[in-house]
Amino acid sequence: MSLVTLLERFLFEVASSLYLPVILAVSLLTVYVTLTIGALAHEAWERRRVARAVADYRTQLDAELASSAPHLDARLERLLQGAELQVAKSLDRIRFAIKVGPALGLMGTLIPMGISLAALAEGNIPKMAGSMVTAFTATVAGLGCGVVAYLIALVREKWLRDDIGEMEFMTEVAAREHGAANGGDARALPEAA
Repeated sequence: MSLVTLLERFLFEVASSLYLPVILAVSLLTVYVTLTIGALAHEAWERRRVARAVADYRTQLDAELASSAPHLDARLERLLQGAELQVAKSLDRIRFAIKVGPALGLMGTLIPMGISLAALAEGNIPKMAGSMVTAFTATVAGLGCGVVAYLIALVREKWLRDDIGEMEFMTEVAAREHGAANGGDARALPEAA
């Protein structure tokens, strides 16, 4: 047996061993994206009542303003940056689904096609047909998950940009009001003794 034949057989075995994990991953991704659609609908319902992130930020902002610690402007900037980072982190999982969905779909296509070609070489037409069906459904599922995840991300990003804009406005207004109440600029607050 030649080295090339051994390497080809090795790669076939590696690809074949990935069949079940890839199909499982595409299935789990489909379930995750479906659940995310439900979570998006719930979040849309909640946003009609109150923007939770903005309300939480307002509570933290009020606590900072009530504090007598020095350097209010730096503390407010840090608070705002922390809120923006938290908002950005909330998009990480759906961005992961956007990128992984099509890749898993492609793997879910190519692996069963290799198995299908091997079955064809053996003359096993029913196994070949079953593998081809799996190949095409994995493609559709992977691409579909990527598209739906992208649409969900667009909606969430819009909401989060609105929230961040509101947080920035609240911070600016609060800093100016606090500075005016203390007889000057919020940047020139005296340090606590």
